[in-house]
Amino acid sequence: MISMFFCGALVFPLDSLLSALLLTGVILLGVGLTLLASRLLSKTLLKGLPSSFTLELPPYRKPQVMRVIVRSVLDRTLFVLGRAAAVSLPAGAVIWLMANIRLEGLSLLQHCAGFLDPFAQWIGMDGFILLAFILGLPANEIVMPIILMSYLSAGHMMEIESLTAFRQLLVQNGWTWVTACCVMLFSLVHFPCATTLWTIKKETGSLRWTAVGFLLPTALGIGLCALVNLLFG
Repeated sequence: MISMFFCGALVFPLDSLLSALLLTGVILLGVGLTLLASRLLSKTLLKGLPSSFTLELPPYRKPQVMRVIVRSVLDRTLFVLGRAAAVSLPAGAVIWLMANIRLEGLSLLQHCAGFLDPFAQWIGMDGFILLAFILGLPANEIVMPIILMSYLSAGHMMEIESLTAFRQLLVQNGWTWVTACCVMLFSLVHFPCATTLWTIKKETGSLRWTAVGFLLPTALGIGLCALVNLLFG
């Protein structure tokens, strides 16, 4: 987004410098919003609860390389991939069905995007973008491929290798720098992926905190995007 809509017209090295500065600004914004959310929770839902953190350090031992590798693969990598697959496979099937089942000449994907479009326009995006974020709940990495598939009216996920061609496609579908900014902000601040929500539920054992983990960042993201669109849209 930064390269396509904010730095593409600049010459090297100014484009790289500005890209780095903008990306750093986005990261710092994320840190600031995290601190703001922590402050908000401390004054509301967590008010009166003691705040402490205790970490017990294990005894130091000489690392056993093979044991570390095996445990890391079995306990972390395969476990996370297994949970991701359990959530992503059904979602992939839903996305494929929505893109290929047609009613009155339009796919279900297009019908849903049209329904979401008024609200999406209010927060600086469009119905296809907002729907892509919703369908991307299992894995945020599939948001842009879903947007691309929707704009090209394809029945399967696609990729465009050239940033220039990608930018042209987005501009043809109504994107401006405000749209790109809102997409970046909402990517930074919106509901976690399904695997993260699953982990929150497992660790806390509470649907309430899982809901807070879903709703709080989403509300912040909607508020930020609406503010940007109101000021610059």
